[in-house]
Amino acid sequence: MLTDEMRYRILKLLEEDPGLSQRELARRLGVSLGKAHYCLRALIDKGLVKAGNFRRNPDKRVYAYLLTPRGIEEKARAARRFLQRKLAEYEALEREIEALRREVRRPSEAGEGPAAEPTE
Repeated sequence: MLTDEMRYRILKLLEEDPGLSQRELARRLGVSLGKAHYCLRALIDKGLVKAGNFRRNPDKRVYAYLLTPRGIEEKARAARRFLQRKLAEYEALEREIEALRREVRRPSEAGEGPAAEPTE
C-alpha cells in the first residue's frame, strides 16, 4: 500500500527532478529498487505521473517522470494529510514528554531528594 508520506515524497522528488532514475529514487527514499518501482508504477497507473522518453536520447531506457495535473493536485492533498498526521504525532509526543517531566519532578517535590534531569 502506498502511504500518504511515500506518495508525497515520490511526487515531490519527481517534481524537483523529472529525470530521476528509479535507482536514484529508491536511494533517496531509502527503499529497495523493487519497492520504488512498485510505488512509481502505482502512481503511473492512477494517472498521477506520466512516464516517457521525452528527450531525444539514443538510450531509449532513459525516462522522465512528469506529474500530471492530477498528480500536482494529489501532491498538495497528500502534503496536507501528511502534515496533519505529523502535527498530531508531534502534539501527542509533546504531551507524553510533559507527563514524563512531571513524573521525573515528583520525587524531589515529595522530599525524597533531588531528581536528576535526564541526560541526552
